[in-house]
Amino acid sequence: MQFLRTGRRRAHGVLFLACLWSGMAFAASDPLPGLGTDPAKNTVSGLSSGAFMATQFGVAYAKEIQGVGIVAGGPFFCSGIGGFGAERFIQNATTNCLNPVGPAPSGKAAWKEARSLAEKHEIDSTDHIARQRIYIFTGGHDTVVSPRVVEQTQLFYEAAGVPARQIRFVSFPGAGHALVTANGSDLACAANTSPNLNNCGFVQAHDILRWLYGDKLKEPAERLGGSWVSFDQTEFIREAFRQIQEKDPKRYIGLAETGHAYIPAACREKNSACRTHVVFHGCFQQEQLLGDRFYRTGGYNELADTNGIVVLYPQTVSSARNPQGCWDFWGYSSKNPAAPDFYTRRGPQMLAIDAMLRRLNSAPRSH
Repeated sequence: MQFLRTGRRRAHGVLFLACLWSGMAFAASDPLPGLGTDPAKNTVSGLSSGAFMATQFGVAYAKEIQGVGIVAGGPFFCSGIGGFGAERFIQNATTNCLNPVGPAPSGKAAWKEARSLAEKHEIDSTDHIARQRIYIFTGGHDTVVSPRVVEQTQLFYEAAGVPARQIRFVSFPGAGHALVTANGSDLACAANTSPNLNNCGFVQAHDILRWLYGDKLKEPAERLGGSWVSFDQTEFIREAFRQIQEKDPKRYIGLAETGHAYIPAACREKNSACRTHVVFHGCFQQEQLLGDRFYRTGGYNELADTNGIVVLYPQTVSSARNPQGCWDFWGYSSKNPAAPDFYTRRGPQMLAIDAMLRRLNSAPRSH
């Protein structure tokens, strides 16, 4: 998310990413399959912009989400709390939701906004949030998203009525801004730079999945036995546009043409009792920039493999509007950035992700 706070560096980054994007060719993608995963056991998690996305998706679609994992992310509707005018959301996103000079955006204020949105039927009833399991993580060395901001995320869920026994808040003094791994090839634990995968000696993805599912999961696989699918995201973009009655083919949504999913072998079988976990990468972590490093080495797949969890890795794409490939938590995908809809059930990215989840939850198609 660093581009939001830089000047010259941002311009160089935009130029580099634009050049990379213009020369990139996508391989042919398969459709995302219907696997009949349990719709009552969908969970989501993410880092940084992906954490903001996980929170807003888990709130807007609370009826469909069992648990939310948040690594270095602020409360729901963070960029909409406080401020005014046409630049309100982008200004908050680039300051108060990262490293505020004054108080961090209030979790209690975010809860009031959520209730108001639910009353207007722009998000699910907030009653569903109280049953969710919540994992929240902040690093003591994080210079990108202040721990003060992440602490407000916990206050949001407490205000929403989530019992303390369902919230795990982890403050890890030695960690920087990253998804934490135990990979020797990753950055030092305190790092705050791309690829934002830091070796702190434990696999955070395992902690997230174990907490969100709340049951005793089997040990992770030493060697993966499942399969990968690289699927066409454009059909879900089209579905989002259909639902919002958008006919302009140039309308910007910020998603790449191709996404990925890891499918354990057991989840290909008939009558399997599998579930789905969606992982939202952070800024600078999209495939366009990192290749397959985030979704193959982040740690989710090994535990998912032995526990019947399909892991969905949707992908964003960099552009002049969004040079770091962040998920939208300030309105770049909205037609009117001064009155955005990214945090509602009708936000373009939200609709596309929901359609992907519904596909995985659907019964396998007969051949």
